Amino acid sequence: MIGFTAEYAPAHVRVSPNFGERRSGMRPDALILHYTGMESGEAAERRLCDPESEVSAHYLVHEDGRVVQMVREGARAWHAGRGSWQGISDVNSFSIGIEIVNPGHELGYPDFPAQQIAAVIALCRDLCRRHPIAPQRVLAHSDVAPGRKVDPGEKFPWDLLAREGVGHHVVPAPLTDGPVLAEGDRGEAVEALQTMLALYGYGVEISGLFDAATAAVVSAFQRHFRPARVDGAADPSTRDTLARLLSALPKNAVG
Repeated sequence: MIGFTAEYAPAHVRVSPNFGERRSGMRPDALILHYTGMESGEAAERRLCDPESEVSAHYLVHEDGRVVQMVREGARAWHAGRGSWQGISDVNSFSIGIEIVNPGHELGYPDFPAQQIAAVIALCRDLCRRHPIAPQRVLAHSDVAPGRKVDPGEKFPWDLLAREGVGHHVVPAPLTDGPVLAEGDRGEAVEALQTMLALYGYGVEISGLFDAATAAVVSAFQRHFRPARVDGAADPSTRDTLARLLSALPKNAVG
């Protein structure tokens, strides 16, 4: 197997055979952040480099901050699976995938160590400098695959990344009492919520019915942008945070 030189200077290279060519002439203009969801970083690294697993990522960040590059940035790693963002379903072809070592929700979901987050920030800043990656295109796996994936989850410090210049963020609106849109509701308010989520990029049908798929998208939004309560119900805090995120987008980023 032919190796390559790390494109991110601090990274160690361990080549994964699980990659292909980006399709339809797409180039990486998004970052997708994952957690590994396995007992150890070593086990995750082995799986991402195992040809039988048919999964990979461009980078893996260990708990102690070590960074491993597995796939060249110009190639299509197999990290995102089924999903979409802004109407494009081949997420792997437009993104760079970063796996962050953490056992995940099913194995205790510990906090992300400070040295690991510092390494993630440094890697993301370098990638965003070298590729045309806008802040609003730094996404969670759960953003592009709501209902199917929950990583990197509500404990991931998106606010800290944003303070260091990585990602799109506003201070979440506080939890307050008020009208809540939830599964089974229908009408203009639900249609407006779905429209706002779709404008931001989420794959949601604008039907006016708050169905299970809409609840999954709302939960994904909450995990990333309003993690104080992740319940899939669009309370005033969720709706206000979404509205302010849309207002903070560059004008050419909406639509």
